[in-house]
Amino acid sequence: MLRRYTTIKDIAKALGISVATVSRALRDAYDVSPQTRQLVLETAIKMNYKPNFNATGLVKSSTHKLGVIIPAITNYYFSTVITGIQEVAQKNGYNIFLYITNDSSDLEKDIVKDLSFSSLDGILACVSSPSDACMHFQDIIDDGLPVVFFDRVPEQINVSRVMQDDYDGAYQAVEHLIKKGYTKIAHITGPKGVFLTENRLRGYRDALIKYNLPIRNEWIIYSGFSQKAGEADAELLFEKSENLPDALFAVNDRKAIGAMISLKRRNIKIGKEVGVIGFTNDPMCEIIFPTLSTVAEPALEIGMKSCELLLKHIRKSNFVPVEVVLSGELIERESTNRN
Repeated sequence: MLRRYTTIKDIAKALGISVATVSRALRDAYDVSPQTRQLVLETAIKMNYKPNFNATGLVKSSTHKLGVIIPAITNYYFSTVITGIQEVAQKNGYNIFLYITNDSSDLEKDIVKDLSFSSLDGILACVSSPSDACMHFQDIIDDGLPVVFFDRVPEQINVSRVMQDDYDGAYQAVEHLIKKGYTKIAHITGPKGVFLTENRLRGYRDALIKYNLPIRNEWIIYSGFSQKAGEADAELLFEKSENLPDALFAVNDRKAIGAMISLKRRNIKIGKEVGVIGFTNDPMCEIIFPTLSTVAEPALEIGMKSCELLLKHIRKSNFVPVEVVLSGELIERESTNRN
């Protein structure tokens, strides 16, 4: 149901204080004075403010239900993350409810606005929206609902987050290509403005700079995260007859596999003529031919750690947000073998 009654923004405006202060006062946070808390509570009563979820300090009951918002469920990475979340949730007596955005920022906003907060203790979210367009999450955080982000995280929202080291993983991938003898390396990446996209792009650029290799804007292509997007990106890169890259670093394995399909159509020998490396370590990497080099992400650990942090926030309203960054592992296979 849509959330439109008196909100904490209305209370903040009436008192001339920040939304964050009102939120902390309602949650009985340690850094709000007793006088301010009392004033906020009295104003909330006068304005008929009705918290419709159990995360504020006004309501202590728990549903033992967690919402998980993810872009997709059909790929290996997210299914593994969910396995990690489920394992921790079940051990602690919680059930999880999945909400799938299909990589649509508009659908993500609708899901967040329409969530029934009275039925959830907290939210785990991997965002589909650009980092600077996540105020729909900030609204529910300000209202006191615990949120932890994982994998794709908004840069400017100050809550706990768990992610792999996107920068270092990308740097490792490009450095691996360079050490294998590739010198004209393109990057098929995700949508602009996504924190993950920008971090992996930085790793790509910095590796090229270190080894004095050219960074060509026409060799950096932004698009979606799907296999079809990877296929289309490779078509754009190789539709010309000159100035072609001799290697591709893809933002994830699905895009790398899509690029390999395109290269095979052009009878380009993967590895020998054009190296390809991905990011995730999807099981498909070992099934396709040639097998795909990649950077393995700690998906199970990301899911488990995210859920552990969310439960800490639920149990302790003044738990200080933390950022957890987990390392990936370079896995060399046939797609980067020039021999």
